[in-house]
Amino acid sequence: MKKYLVIGSGFAGSVLAEQLSKNSLIEIWEERDHIGGNCYTERDKETGVTIHKYGPHIFNTDNLEVWNYIQQFCEMMPYTNRVKSIYKGNVYSLPINLHTINQFFGKTLSPVEARAFIESVSDKTIETPQNFEEQALKFIGKDLYSAFFYGYTKKQWGCEPRELPASILKRLPVRFNYNDNYYAMPLQGIPKNGFTEIFEKMLDHPNITVKLNQKFVPSEVDFSAYDQVFYTGPVDAFFDYKFGRLGYRTVYFEKHTAAGDYQGNAVINYADEEVPFTRVHEHKHFTPWETHEKTVYFKEFSKETAVEDIPYYPKRLSNDMEILRQYEEEIERLANVTFLGRLASYKYMDMHHVIASALEVAKNFKNDVV
Repeated sequence: MKKYLVIGSGFAGSVLAEQLSKNSLIEIWEERDHIGGNCYTERDKETGVTIHKYGPHIFNTDNLEVWNYIQQFCEMMPYTNRVKSIYKGNVYSLPINLHTINQFFGKTLSPVEARAFIESVSDKTIETPQNFEEQALKFIGKDLYSAFFYGYTKKQWGCEPRELPASILKRLPVRFNYNDNYYAMPLQGIPKNGFTEIFEKMLDHPNITVKLNQKFVPSEVDFSAYDQVFYTGPVDAFFDYKFGRLGYRTVYFEKHTAAGDYQGNAVINYADEEVPFTRVHEHKHFTPWETHEKTVYFKEFSKETAVEDIPYYPKRLSNDMEILRQYEEEIERLANVTFLGRLASYKYMDMHHVIASALEVAKNFKNDVV
């Protein structure tokens, strides 16, 4: 049997391990004291509410193969994420939709009228947006951009939005109907018993050994002891930052508990620049099939990633991409190491993207198993 070492037990590492465990021996090293990566969930001891320890995760995809795959390990409950945004003392619906437009501008526009109105206020002088700010101004104009994107984005990314690439806003950030479903994907849900159950079932196999609190230091590992090493950690860390650190933003949370219901919704963004946190998530609303007398909510703050922080969002600025190119050249020289997942590829990837990628990698190695 082949012997594989997997670094990290998030979706990338766990899916890969589950797929290859039928005919191979898998050793997983996880530097945290739990499996599941940033998707880890647990019951809050004081309130009994299932909390997403590293921030909210709502599973959404248009990939039926991934949707069917993940449901082998959980009961997926239907869930629609309806995000609100507070700006200048008013509560609005996100993403920007017909209700948002009519409320913000004090109008009663029809879909056709709203489309024409937004066209009239958009910045027509911008033909090819060169950055995040120009992308937003081209599509929705100055007022909506200033209200819902400028302050929030500046807090989230720690820089002026015009310093960010236009690609962060991948599509037209407005809907001309009253659809307030935050995601456009047709398949959406949250595991009934939390995400951790998924990882526990994925890794429950006699051929899989999980070592928690096991930090991976490449220089201390005998790579020849394994047929392949699968690495899901930060790509720059693997090479001991020889070309420099890649830029990431990270988040941290301020926890609060209270009686009853704090905000009446799972996620509320705070768009005003002077409010220090970006959003508040109240986790009992992620499990509406449960009842709890108390509630737990988190204020989320964003900051630059320091050495001791968990990296969340790759910045991918021009300097970062030059550093990444050098690391990618190093990767090409490695014969028995596969890099996969969000951190190892230095790309922002949703859960379903990570799972699909891991399934594809696993297919290639299944064909090589003897």
